[in-house]
Amino acid sequence: MKKLSVIGCGRWGTFLGWYAANYCVDAVSLYDLKTSPNFIELRDTRKNDYLSLSDNMEVTDSLERILENDDIIISIGAQHFRGLCKELNNYNLNGKRFLLAMKGLEEPSAKILHDVMKEEIKQDIFVATLSGPGHVQDYMKKVPSCAVIDCYSPEVQDYWIKLLQSELIRFYYGADLIGNQIGAAMKNVIGIAAGILDGLEWYGLKGALMARAPIEVGRFIKFFGGNPHSAYGLAHLGDYEATLFSKYSHNRTFGEKFARGEKFDKLAEGVATLKAVKIIADEKGIDMPISQALYRVIYENADIKQTIRSMFERDLKKEFEYIS
Repeated sequence: MKKLSVIGCGRWGTFLGWYAANYCVDAVSLYDLKTSPNFIELRDTRKNDYLSLSDNMEVTDSLERILENDDIIISIGAQHFRGLCKELNNYNLNGKRFLLAMKGLEEPSAKILHDVMKEEIKQDIFVATLSGPGHVQDYMKKVPSCAVIDCYSPEVQDYWIKLLQSELIRFYYGADLIGNQIGAAMKNVIGIAAGILDGLEWYGLKGALMARAPIEVGRFIKFFGGNPHSAYGLAHLGDYEATLFSKYSHNRTFGEKFARGEKFDKLAEGVATLKAVKIIADEKGIDMPISQALYRVIYENADIKQTIRSMFERDLKKEFEYIS
């Protein structure tokens, strides 16, 4: 009997558990803190706003119970991840396979989450990452999509892809764990920028944003040792429709409401990622005009219209002179 665990009962984690239980494995255990509103809702009603748990799914607040399984998906807020890893390291994890399904960089270090986990867990574990487009609302309507799984172990990468492959989600073999992790995190930042353009009703600039952003993100990926062309793959550019245009995108919605002076009370990972990117870009001299303009708007109360316009009014230069 094949079992799988999921840590994190948010929108995405709960869906991945449901997906695995209905398409891939025999049983799934979902874990979250017993004080989490998402956990309480699933425990008491066995449903959330998007789906109902199937009979082969259990909800538990016991980490020990979750870690009985060898295959574990993690989907929590990126800024809480290091704390979770410290807690996990108190258990025997040797030989277990983890799949990180979060899209963010640690703030303020700008470290990818794969590296955070390997720093904190000094055991023989395997860590893979999941990136790419897709919204729970579309998947529950059986709208298919694609994603990419990356891992430094080809055997573990192959294991996860074959375990999770179905007619609903087609998984590709990633070839740049660094680039895909950074690209996945940075698409949330670009989503905020797109949302601000929506809030200002500057829709025509979205095309320019989409053209220029992968160049900036590729520059950041290259600095950390990844392939800059990964910015044009599923983890980043391939996720633009879901993040820059969809009504379901938390990051786009955050940006739109911010531009209108309204509050948004759901998690938008790009906000913390933006701070991490700005710190590293300034420290290392990485040219990140979109991110730096967004930072001034969100964290320094700069004039929104003037600052966003400045992203597209820089000195004249060749479109692709960054390629070398």
